[in-house]
Amino acid sequence: MSLAETGFLTIEEIKKLGKYPSEERFKKGPVAVIECIQEIPCNPCESACRFGAIELGEPITNLPTLNEDKCTGCGLCVAKCPGLAIFIIDKAYSDTMATVSFPHEYLPLPEKDAEVEAVDRSGQVVCTGKVIKVLNPESFDRTPVVTIAVPQDKAEEVRGIKRL
Repeated sequence: MSLAETGFLTIEEIKKLGKYPSEERFKKGPVAVIECIQEIPCNPCESACRFGAIELGEPITNLPTLNEDKCTGCGLCVAKCPGLAIFIIDKAYSDTMATVSFPHEYLPLPEKDAEVEAVDRSGQVVCTGKVIKVLNPESFDRTPVVTIAVPQDKAEEVRGIKRL
């Protein structure tokens, strides 16, 4: 199945773009995962990264590229992406659990410590997660970022939560 058939990217399609973080980088802690496929004039992610880890270059319609050695996993890029196409994955969270941070533009916002149903790119529930934090500072321009803990083997699948 492909984007044209399903309406969403598969993990295989994302990895084929050659912009997915390496397993070695995932083991070091939080890292941005950029799932942008829109070749449009857009660069808020590049501007948001104070570490220079996201690069577009010229022309501005290039797809963003992550320099995984520069990425600290701070997450500032997540709320700045108008396409909601950036996530932070931390596979070093614990031996059995990972965290996934994602933009969440629905109300009500989940509360810290809440149990939630985690969904994949297609919106299908894949596991239960626990809300670790919800960030919504003014600088995020009304795009809260939710972080949930999920089983390690679901970290690359989970991209959001079922609406409350």
